[in-house]
Amino acid sequence: MPGADTVVSAMVGAAGLVPTLAAVRAGKRVALANKEVLVCAGEIVMGEAVKRGAEVLPVDSEHSAIHQCLRAGERGEVRRIILTASGGPFLRSSKAEMARATPEAALRHPRWKMGRKVSIDSATMMNKALEMIEARWLFGLPPDRIDVLVHPESVVHSLVEFEDGSVIAQLSLADMRIPIQYALLHPRRAAGPWGALRLDRLGALRFEAPDPGRFPALALARAAMAAGGTMPAVMNAANEVAVQRFLAGRLPFTGIAALVEDVMRGHSAAASPTIDDIIRADGWARRRAGGAS
Repeated sequence: MPGADTVVSAMVGAAGLVPTLAAVRAGKRVALANKEVLVCAGEIVMGEAVKRGAEVLPVDSEHSAIHQCLRAGERGEVRRIILTASGGPFLRSSKAEMARATPEAALRHPRWKMGRKVSIDSATMMNKALEMIEARWLFGLPPDRIDVLVHPESVVHSLVEFEDGSVIAQLSLADMRIPIQYALLHPRRAAGPWGALRLDRLGALRFEAPDPGRFPALALARAAMAAGGTMPAVMNAANEVAVQRFLAGRLPFTGIAALVEDVMRGHSAAASPTIDDIIRADGWARRRAGGAS
C-alpha cells in the first residue's frame, strides 16, 4: 500500500495547480495524474520539489513509461525521449472530415476510455502537446530532445533513446491501473488483477510521424515552450475553453487549435513568472478564448 505521505493529484485542468503545489511544498510524494500542473508552472513546481525533498511521480501512462525506461541508464546518456500517441479517432481522417466532426465522434477513442475533456484532447493531439511540456519539466530535458510518434496499437507506451543508439521501450496492456500502481508503490512492483501482455498475439506494432497539418497542437506546444514564461499556461487555458465550446456545439473541431493559436498570438509571455502571474495569465486566456468568435 502507498505510504501516508503519498498524495494523488488527479484534478482536471489548471484547477489542480495550487493544491498540488501545496502538497509539494509540504514535502509529500505526489503521484501526478494532472499534466496541466507542470504545463502551467513546471519550473516552479519542480524547483519546489527539489527544495522541499518532495518526489513527483507520473501517473500518465506515457510519462510512467519514460520514468521506467530511464532506469536503464544515466540521465546524461539520454539522447531523446519519445512519447507515443494513439492518434485518436481521427488518425486516418482528412482535414475536411475533421472540420465536420461532431462531439460524439471525437469522444469515441479507439483504445482508452477517458473523460470528455481528455478524450477531445486525444482527438486533437493536444494531450500529446501538453505531455511534451510536462515531460520537459518532469525529466529535465530541453524541448528539442522530446519527440512524438503515433503508435495506434497503444502497447508501447513511450521510449527512451540513449546516446549509443539503444532504444528502451515500456510495453504493457492499455490499462491505467498499471501506471497508477507503479506510481503508488514505486520503487516496488507487485502483481495486479490484470492479465499478461501476450506478445505472441500482438501482430505488428506500427509507428509513424504525426501529421502536423491535421494535428497542429504539437507545433503550438513547441511554440509555447520556445516562448516560455506564461505562454504554456495560456495555451492550456485557451484549450480548456476551446474544448468546452466545441462540446457545446459553439466551435468546429478544427477550430479548437485555431482558437488556441489566436489566443497565444495575443499574449506577451511574462518571463520567470510567479504563481500569481500564471493565474492572471490563465484568467486572461480564458476570457480571450471565451469571447473570441
